Amino acid sequence: MVPGVRLVVLGKQGAGKGTQCERLSHHYVVPHVSTGDMLRGAVKSGSGLGQKVKEIMDRGELLGDDLIMEMVTHRLSEPDARARGFILDGCPRTTNQAGLLAALLSPLDLDLAVDIDVPTAQVLKRLASRRVCVDCGHNYSVQKPPRTNWICDVCGGEVIQREDDQEDAIARRLELYEEETAPLISWYTERDQLAKVNGLGDPDVVLRRIIRVIEERRGQGRAR
Repeated sequence: MVPGVRLVVLGKQGAGKGTQCERLSHHYVVPHVSTGDMLRGAVKSGSGLGQKVKEIMDRGELLGDDLIMEMVTHRLSEPDARARGFILDGCPRTTNQAGLLAALLSPLDLDLAVDIDVPTAQVLKRLASRRVCVDCGHNYSVQKPPRTNWICDVCGGEVIQREDDQEDAIARRLELYEEETAPLISWYTERDQLAKVNGLGDPDVVLRRIIRVIEERRGQGRAR
């Protein structure tokens, strides 16, 4: 069996991060731990945590590091993540979260933080054509719609264009991403834990690029 992996995946919105996280999850037989999915699930469940998350989001405020890390800590403590590892998507988003994650994993560490690199012009084009299921979050596009009348193939939910996928909103989100992520990229680079991977091309090709850098890093570790 392929060994598990402990991986953080970074990338601009529209870089194909979700697609690659799902594929990496299947390849390494580890859970895809998406903070976005966890937040949507918490809100939908109506739990105490979900109500707290909804109230913060309804006020237009950002979720604090403590709340995000509470969810991540709980998920990474489950048997599947403890046994084989994880593909972490959406966390860390700040250097503070990165430090908290490192402390959580200690004495183990990440295998790698992978930054899926796609030029902004290409990302804008992808996001403008993106459509998303309102229930499960599965992504489609104008070029690759669901099989039946914008009804999700996965769960039967309605597939829509999100308001924040409009051009002005996209541009602002990308600006914020660059501001937030630049320090995080530096944080992982300084610790020799970052690999930048070209995210252009067929998803299978991009997947092979990511797997190659992971296995190269493992080979370096064995050679030390």
